[in-house]
Amino acid sequence: MSSILFEIKNNVACVTLNRPEKFNSFNREMALSLQKVLDDCAADKNVRAILLTGNGKAFCAGQDLAELTGENAIGIDKILSEHYNPIVARIRRIDKPVIAAVNGVAAGAGANIALCCDVVVAAASASFLQAFSKIGLIPDSGGTYFLPRLIGFQKASALMMMADKVSATEAERMGMLYKVLPDESFAADSEKIANTLAQLPTLGLAYTKQALNASLHNSFDQQLSKEDKLQRKAADTHDYREGVNAFLEKRAPTFKGE
Repeated sequence: MSSILFEIKNNVACVTLNRPEKFNSFNREMALSLQKVLDDCAADKNVRAILLTGNGKAFCAGQDLAELTGENAIGIDKILSEHYNPIVARIRRIDKPVIAAVNGVAAGAGANIALCCDVVVAAASASFLQAFSKIGLIPDSGGTYFLPRLIGFQKASALMMMADKVSATEAERMGMLYKVLPDESFAADSEKIANTLAQLPTLGLAYTKQALNASLHNSFDQQLSKEDKLQRKAADTHDYREGVNAFLEKRAPTFKGE
């Protein structure tokens, strides 16, 4: 059984972590397969949004610890350099919106991979856990980069050290995610958000993502310059012209992602 399920519907690539018996914890095969799928999505013009979720009760429980022990154990350095860092880098660099649909517990690397996505929604029964301190490790997969920027330094520090379990409702309240969705309609509501993004001006969304990425390290003046360059590119797209014409003609726009 494949550890990653993948299908394209209505210009949305639906990517599902599929090790439900292990709460979708990562092993090497699943990490490399997810990288391959993300590369395929980046190259496929039919894909205009990516929806990442988990099969079963969990979104992702992080690393499968069985892979860290035994005769064929993989070292932490290899897991970071070949598994998690490339996944997070791909999500941030892909010029398409990535939606994390957190259907259940998201722990360790699973939580931080979700939090690096462009839009994060969670089922009401879902939860987030920075579990690293419980086994003497530090948060990885971009966690120390993104979480303080999402919720503030002090709150992030405490959650990482105390390893508190955070409910979806509390995560939304503190700014960790976009929206909590009802359990009973979670799959449909998540797809609706992804479908909406897939029908918007794809290049404009890509330039927005590039601007946000740059804002994490730019000075104010550098960011103004970045906005200027990206806005010029956005104004040269088919979808910009379509959006303006549709507004003037008082009709719904039809965007092509071009």
